[in-house]
Amino acid sequence: MELIDRFLPIPAGNFFLFGPRGTGKSTWLRQKFPDALLIDLLDADTVRGYLSRPERLKELLEGNPKSQQVIIDEIQRVPALLDVVHQLVEGKPPFQFILTGSSARKLKRTGVNLLAGRLLLKTLHPFMAAELGPRFNLSQSLQLGLLPLVLGADDPRETLKSYAVLYLREEIQAEGLVRNLGGFSRFLEVISLSQGSLLNISNVSRECQVGRKTVEGFVEILEDLMLGFRVQVFTRRAQRHLVNHPKFYFMDAGVFRALRPRGPLDSPEEIGGACLEGLVAQHLRAWAAYTPGDHQLYYWRTKSGTEVDFVLYGDQAFWAIEVKNSRSVSGRDVKSLLAFQEDYPQAQTCLLYGGKERMKIKGVLCLPCDDFLLRLSPGSTFPGV
Repeated sequence: MELIDRFLPIPAGNFFLFGPRGTGKSTWLRQKFPDALLIDLLDADTVRGYLSRPERLKELLEGNPKSQQVIIDEIQRVPALLDVVHQLVEGKPPFQFILTGSSARKLKRTGVNLLAGRLLLKTLHPFMAAELGPRFNLSQSLQLGLLPLVLGADDPRETLKSYAVLYLREEIQAEGLVRNLGGFSRFLEVISLSQGSLLNISNVSRECQVGRKTVEGFVEILEDLMLGFRVQVFTRRAQRHLVNHPKFYFMDAGVFRALRPRGPLDSPEEIGGACLEGLVAQHLRAWAAYTPGDHQLYYWRTKSGTEVDFVLYGDQAFWAIEVKNSRSVSGRDVKSLLAFQEDYPQAQTCLLYGGKERMKIKGVLCLPCDDFLLRLSPGSTFPGV
């Protein structure tokens, strides 16, 4: 696949660049910082050298005084380098530090907060539709997802199938994150059934036959590896009784589909609906990450079951979005958005669906999902306007 410009803005100072494997961190860095001094911690010899003597970093930099940027790729493999970077940053070096990672697990344990305030935290997400432009295909995205690693592969379907295995082997087994790989594999399948649903730890624990606390730890591992995320309920100035459980999503619709077990009782509509909702969720998260200001993704659900799939709230947005996996919509489909509007008249609302026409039903804008996603770019106004 040809190089596609990403929406991630280039920070001016030192920064962490996080993101799951396959989102294109290394490609983006080579594109934006072609002359940077690179320390590749995916290389086994390099890792061994820095594990034994992290202070080698100082010696390397002293030997390359003309370097303007220094990239340490996958720094979680040698967390002790954070102490060295901290010392160098305190000395105000004449170069820019760029640290990348696909796992926050080890960095949390070794005090990544040590560098808080000194390094900005940035995240690279899977492709957004607007980054792909005319290359974006909604149907294909619901099957393969939008990971650059997958879309750029010779055989995208096989690459997607092996993606979870890659994480099991290289990130979980190699780092010793879990002792029971079989239990974790069952957990991955079971939690895929929770995509877009309220996360019930007890139910997941019972289905995958591991303890509740173990399941809670597994969910945290998925979040630390940036493979999945929880969406909390929107409770600001709540006027109704709301649920308090989060919802769960995988970070990419294709990864979810690859992990989701299928059988005679599973309908294509059920899986397709969870894929579509997840695809919208990953776009809204990417928009929030790339747009200046503070933005958070929520959902809204009352105790009586009235639910709005997504609420994006922050400096530049107060959006309420419902997603329907259907080619037609009616007044019945906008009831939840109308209820939300009663409580929050300031919010901009819309319903996304699989049709091709822009419509207004009872004052609620109904948009083709692909049209909305293609218009969604960082800093943009509400795509429905």
